[in-house]
Amino acid sequence: MLLSCIYILLLGFTSCFFFKSSCSASDFSLEGDYLLGGLFPLHEIEKETTLFSAETTECFRHISSKSGYHMLQVMRFAVEEINNSTTLLPNVSLGYDIFDHCSNTKNFNSVLRFISKNGSIKPKEKLNNYQPKVIALTGPYGSTRTMTIAPLFTMDLIPMVNYGATTYALSNKLQYPSFVRTIPSNKDMIEMIIHIIRWFGWNWVAFIGSQDDYSSDGLKLFNEYISNTGICLAYQEGLSLNTNYSLTLKKIDMLNINVIVVFALPQYASKFIKAAIANNIQDKVWIASNAWAMNQQLPREPGIEKIGTVIGITERLLSLPGFNQFVYKARGTSDADHNDAEGKVKSKTCNQVCHYCSLLTAEEIINENPSLSFAIYAAIYTIAHALHKVLQCDINECQKNTMAKPYMLLGEIKKLHFILNGRQVKYDDHFDPAISFAVVVWRTEVNPPQFVMVGTYEKHAGITFTIDNSLLPWRNNGSVSLFVESHADSCRPCCKWDPYTCFPCAEGEWSDEGSTTCKTRSVVYPQFTEIASITVMVSAACLIILLIAIFCLFAYNYDTPVVKSAGGGMCFLMLTSLIMSSISVFFFFGKPTFVFCLLRNAIFVFFFTVCISCLTVRAFQIISVFKMATQFPKLHSLWVKHNGQSLFIAFVSFIHFISCVIWMTVDTFKLIADSWTYKDQLMLMCEMGNTITLTIVVFISWFLGFLCLLFSYMGRDLPKNYNEAKSITFSLILYYLSWIAYFTAYLTLKSKYIVVLNAVAQVSSINGILFSYFIPKSYIIIFQPQKNTPAYFQTSIQNYTQTISRT
Repeated sequence: MLLSCIYILLLGFTSCFFFKSSCSASDFSLEGDYLLGGLFPLHEIEKETTLFSAETTECFRHISSKSGYHMLQVMRFAVEEINNSTTLLPNVSLGYDIFDHCSNTKNFNSVLRFISKNGSIKPKEKLNNYQPKVIALTGPYGSTRTMTIAPLFTMDLIPMVNYGATTYALSNKLQYPSFVRTIPSNKDMIEMIIHIIRWFGWNWVAFIGSQDDYSSDGLKLFNEYISNTGICLAYQEGLSLNTNYSLTLKKIDMLNINVIVVFALPQYASKFIKAAIANNIQDKVWIASNAWAMNQQLPREPGIEKIGTVIGITERLLSLPGFNQFVYKARGTSDADHNDAEGKVKSKTCNQVCHYCSLLTAEEIINENPSLSFAIYAAIYTIAHALHKVLQCDINECQKNTMAKPYMLLGEIKKLHFILNGRQVKYDDHFDPAISFAVVVWRTEVNPPQFVMVGTYEKHAGITFTIDNSLLPWRNNGSVSLFVESHADSCRPCCKWDPYTCFPCAEGEWSDEGSTTCKTRSVVYPQFTEIASITVMVSAACLIILLIAIFCLFAYNYDTPVVKSAGGGMCFLMLTSLIMSSISVFFFFGKPTFVFCLLRNAIFVFFFTVCISCLTVRAFQIISVFKMATQFPKLHSLWVKHNGQSLFIAFVSFIHFISCVIWMTVDTFKLIADSWTYKDQLMLMCEMGNTITLTIVVFISWFLGFLCLLFSYMGRDLPKNYNEAKSITFSLILYYLSWIAYFTAYLTLKSKYIVVLNAVAQVSSINGILFSYFIPKSYIIIFQPQKNTPAYFQTSIQNYTQTISRT
């Protein structure tokens, strides 16, 4: 991925430098003592292509964005005004290099040109020696685009005085140390929106955004700030170009939501409003974020007056004296030179091409969306005032022998405080500006449509917020009652029935956050008809059939040496215990009940422990015959005389039975409905009972298994017919691993299939003993009868005795 990124950067850089033609004096460039960079969206890409593709973007091939050209003219106007000033930078001229920035990921050629020095980039050069092409820049428009390129500037502390990126993440100076903005952040915008909602007492709102950093940041902040305000976010969605806008609007209408916050980029907001008109959505309040609050085309859409009232939030609309005259003058001189310039500009690949720009009239440029005009104007003046400080200018001249570096400007920007067109410009510790918003209402019933300022929001030492209600043209026959809703004391995650008061859903129900309806939770448990359940139950049934068959086989061949060496009568107790253990598997499936919860583990734990105790006794008994009888004859005599194997099994079984009874009675098995793991499900589960008593029950079984492993290891050198070390070791290790896996899953995962895994652990444990201990002996009885004779066993014992005597 890193190599791909580097490849794209180099490709974009070289494509600009190797194929560019000289940029003559035009809208895009101007020579000066210090160059400023400008990035404006003269075109927009409707749909971004794959990030890691080999081509760069030529913006002029995409959709025109007239508002971007308006922004460019504001920057040119500000630079010309500063150059004509005799006090700000008296003997220093500013120039600019402006590029069309239309893509989130494929406009690196212009960025690399800004940070280059004489056509090359030296990333590790010291700040004192570093003099990139531009001293500072403004732009680009949009949070995602800004966050994509910001690291290339901030690593060398080149001031990015931005006019159109509002995501709150950019206020983090550890990540973006040289990012400055002249437009308030989303944090301030969301606070303003919440002030408006609370002003009118609305508490049932929808939040519509787009799938980008701007909207996701706004939604996150909105959710955070509405807590404890009584505002209920009844619906939220992030729009894309492929979103079914009609379906979204129908959902909002079905939820009786009358207040809709549209915090989206202009292209998405425009489609959403047009869809509202097409779907005959009426009498709503639409709160427009600054991205589209001053959109010049939407108020002219036929039928817009029916959708309700559009309240826009924008920066204080301050006019720029002299801007209109500048545009008229620029249009008058540029039209004459257009034909000559056009021939030159077509060969450029530096995104300094704009075919439609020269076709715009002065009126069209002036009447474009002005909401970012002052932000751009303030950005250029911020750079100029910082340069004024660095060059130690007075009213007559600047110290031109002082070479200003980008990082020097950054230090001065933080200390700036000046008045620009009657408005103060200053920055806080995060390089965010003073807050000054205007609340505007669209008057779409008049021609041409008007934007009427009805309120203001100032945030300096404190917050000053006012709205003139008399200026609001409510669409409900002049009455505001439709929209004045009573506050709910609180808005819980689940809301139903009453769209203005939120109530929790019942335990068996669930709801999306802020929804008005509760849905029935699906009750989940391993059902008999599921594939996993059928597989385990068929396996258990096959086990039972096989165990019964072996039981009959051993009974028929009871007097043979193989059966006697396997334990004789004790084999039938082991087989019976395994059959009973297998039966417990069937209690794991179907809707659980108290009886099912009780039997599914209790039966297995008790009878499987009886089986292990038999294996332990059998391993010990063989050791005692071949080794203990000669070394400890008296102890062996006592063991045989008092039928030690039966006493041991009876004792262990009794102790384990008592512990199981305590386990089942101290903290009775409970059927629980898990409603917290998955919001839309109720998982029916059985609690495992008291933890301490469960530990004792498991410990007895596992300790017997350890003794069995120990005795079988001690008899690893016994005659082959009596050596069960490998089979016992295999079966018990499988037993331990199966249950370790189950308990690990039980403690870490929450799913109905944990129950199935419990049943699988039981089947696996039974299989271990069956296939390692009984199946080999059954094979000898059926297919190798010559090994099931007293003579064969006697020969094996004699060979063992001779081997022992020789050693």
